[in-house]
Amino acid sequence: MSDSPTRPVARPGGVYFVGRAVLRPLFAILFRARRTGRTALPRTGAVLLAANHLSGWDTVFIPVAASRPVQFLTKSSFFTGTGLRGRVSRWFFTSIGAVPVLRTAGHAAQAALDAGRDILRSGSVFAVFPEGTRSRDGRLYRGKTGAAWMALETGATVVPVGVIGTDRLVPFGWLLGRGRPEVRFGAPLDLSDLADLPTGRARRLATERIMDAIAALTGQDRADSTNASSADA
Repeated sequence: MSDSPTRPVARPGGVYFVGRAVLRPLFAILFRARRTGRTALPRTGAVLLAANHLSGWDTVFIPVAASRPVQFLTKSSFFTGTGLRGRVSRWFFTSIGAVPVLRTAGHAAQAALDAGRDILRSGSVFAVFPEGTRSRDGRLYRGKTGAAWMALETGATVVPVGVIGTDRLVPFGWLLGRGRPEVRFGAPLDLSDLADLPTGRARRLATERIMDAIAALTGQDRADSTNASSADA
């Protein structure tokens, strides 16, 4: 495990909790949204939620469904705007505990992983999409090893999450036969047997277990490649 210091991290504030309280009944009315397995999320301690990614809505539905505050990485542009709009954006995303990051390759990608690691070291819940970006064809793509790196670095509990139907959201869409969005929390994964393996092999095996668990929750077809449309690490 790395001995690098943990930097101060943002925590969700009042805006987060008020928003979640409002959105839960609203989503129930508009979408008949479902959530299952919520008790699989440990009540305390660091938790890494690893989810599939179908839509931008996923970053809303997962925190609304979770029993604990959930933090995501967020595009740095939301924090750097100017004028009134920029100040409002910066205030909002800071208030919900979002962490700014440049979504590019190389050094910025490692900075994103470091930020996630620091959130987990603080004992919070952090959510990631191992595919890197959303699936445009509904298949589940190969996971990248960043999630595994954070889990193995911090010892955080890994909880797989399956998101269903967020790519087809329409208010009252179930009346049109478009189904209902659902967030499924799976049983925590045991990665303890990987601790003594070489680092690269441990990350690969952990990533495979994470993606297998997500696939079991969602029933998605598996793509034998990484998501080519992703610019994330």
